[in-house]
Amino acid sequence: MSQSVDRALGILPLLARGPADLGGVARELDVHKSTALRLLRTLHAHGLVYRQPDGRYRLGAHLFALAAEAVENLDVREIAHPHLVELGARTGHTVHLAVHQDDEVVYIDKVDSRYPVRMYSRIGKPVPLTVAAVSKVLLADLPEPERRALAARVEYPRYTARSIPDADAFLRELDLVREQGWAADLGGHEESINCVGAPVRGADGRAVAAMSLSAPGVVVTAEELLDLLPLVRAGAETISREYAGSGPAPLPAEAGAGPESGA
Repeated sequence: MSQSVDRALGILPLLARGPADLGGVARELDVHKSTALRLLRTLHAHGLVYRQPDGRYRLGAHLFALAAEAVENLDVREIAHPHLVELGARTGHTVHLAVHQDDEVVYIDKVDSRYPVRMYSRIGKPVPLTVAAVSKVLLADLPEPERRALAARVEYPRYTARSIPDADAFLRELDLVREQGWAADLGGHEESINCVGAPVRGADGRAVAAMSLSAPGVVVTAEELLDLLPLVRAGAETISREYAGSGPAPLPAEAGAGPESGA
């Protein structure tokens, strides 16, 4: 990277902390004021920096507009899909991606398992809000007032004996999920299906989607599925880094075996 570009980019995090005068920018960059002024003028010409009436500089409106446009055009499904395929290939189980919309959590992508028993789920289908792992992951990330308001207005169908029965139990479950950073549905929707999920986060740290791994109990036990949780979390973290623009990272080497090898 050229020295001028490197120095110019160094101004942006400084101004993100608040307005600064020319002397402060020069000291931060360890350059002469004339050099700092030249860099500031270039950034100002592109709308990335704005000079206030008091002579101090702050981040420009065009920078915020670019950031907003970039976030709006990000497609988490497009970014996540290769990683869903990879996780499915490494485990053999069903992989889902879901997002929170209003009072629904909806599947936006799915990679089917490689064994004959298939899950009854499809892209665009809302998930059981109070029991699904992806739902718990996404709702646990809501601010507490929103969590409490949602818990008070949703219904609590008893799909199985393990379904969450009421708002108090649901809030306790969401608190646990928020603390541990992942969620599970071990027979809460269907006795025979278990699922683990983890959040995909944006640059601001908020959950923008949830990724999950599901399998019937006739293929793997709940304990065996939980053993694959590190792969799910690592996959979600990789998607998060790519979505946030901080770079990809590989899944860990120790993959759990798929159903054909008894995992």
